[in-house]
Amino acid sequence: MSSLLIVDSGEGIATVTLNRPDKRNALSVALRRELADAFEKLGGEPEVAVVVVTGAGSAFCAGMDKAEFGGDAAHRRDLFETSTRLFDALAKLPRPTIAAVNGPALGGGFALAAACDVRLAAPGAAFGHPEIALGIPPSYGALLRTLPDQVAREMAFTGRIVDAAEALALGIVRAVDPDVLSRAWALAREMARHGPKVLEQTKRLMIEAGGGVAERAWEAEMALFREALFGEGT
Repeated sequence: MSSLLIVDSGEGIATVTLNRPDKRNALSVALRRELADAFEKLGGEPEVAVVVVTGAGSAFCAGMDKAEFGGDAAHRRDLFETSTRLFDALAKLPRPTIAAVNGPALGGGFALAAACDVRLAAPGAAFGHPEIALGIPPSYGALLRTLPDQVAREMAFTGRIVDAAEALALGIVRAVDPDVLSRAWALAREMARHGPKVLEQTKRLMIEAGGGVAERAWEAEMALFREALFGEGT
């Protein structure tokens, strides 16, 4: 891996750290590709029982890197395909995943946290999909995965951002802790003591149970994302 991503493993726990603190860990094409590589690789490592995802610096992830929007056809294809591959890899990762949300998780960053099985937050964390202000449909699937339907719809239509306290009250996160990474590791150790095999079996049951409707919603969402952002149909 390059300096864009740090992967550390020990005690059956892999910690994946987005490492673009100067860009608030925005998801560039290169970072999305490395994250997908990491999730796919970790899914095949038998000694890894749990995966923790966090960000370096003051943000978890500010979303897609808007500086890379546009470009020629080949670049637009990279933008779309790396996004699809990243979220597919995380959704299909056959291990429990914990998001240690150390700061704002917005847009694609919210979707990244939402795709994890459990979310923990630092007091300075924030969550939302503000893309609608840019004329881009938000990831309603990420909102609906973490929120009651009416709240998900309200946040999707307004682009409202919620702080850590409200995120806890709404159920977006399981807990708020000033030392969110240590809290995530403690939870990961509690999970990991059961061993990788049964955790993988349990996660695969969850993946199977979430198929069908969730997969169709994801396909529709990505088609709309491509059309809205790059002026391309399905």
